[in-house]
Amino acid sequence: MDLEEQIQVLIKDAPADGTTPQIVEAIAPVLTQLASQLQHREYYILQTLDQGWLLTTLSYRANPEVEKNVIYAFPTLKDAADFDSQSASDPQVMALSVPVIHILFQMLAIDNVNSIVFFDTPGNLASGTEVRRGDIQKLVQAQLQRVRPATQSYPSNLPPDIA
Repeated sequence: MDLEEQIQVLIKDAPADGTTPQIVEAIAPVLTQLASQLQHREYYILQTLDQGWLLTTLSYRANPEVEKNVIYAFPTLKDAADFDSQSASDPQVMALSVPVIHILFQMLAIDNVNSIVFFDTPGNLASGTEVRRGDIQKLVQAQLQRVRPATQSYPSNLPPDIA
């Protein structure tokens, strides 16, 4: 599935609450830009049986009390399985393919995640591309401010020159 198709699926599957599909459409350029910088259109994410994404907590060697939670995105099922076997394989954990646009969009909703690390080279889990949740949020906020019409600041039933 190409990036545009992924965006359309995200819009189609968004809750019909009157705003979410429009927000997804508005931030689509940001999601597409980020996804186009990665090498794969889908990645394998380790998930629990209830579809929760597996978090890995990392700490800095020089400052072990500083931690961050990351999610790993693997280019192949084999890479995900190899990583899972290295980290004491759990029968409650499986790797599922997730479109890259969906991964980036989910990052906006997962509060306890700092970053996602995308591994782009099959067989190489030593080098990945880190995408920080805070960076995605900043880009999305800037995009929403650009696309928000000036008239939206006024109540819809009042003309802007009411005074």
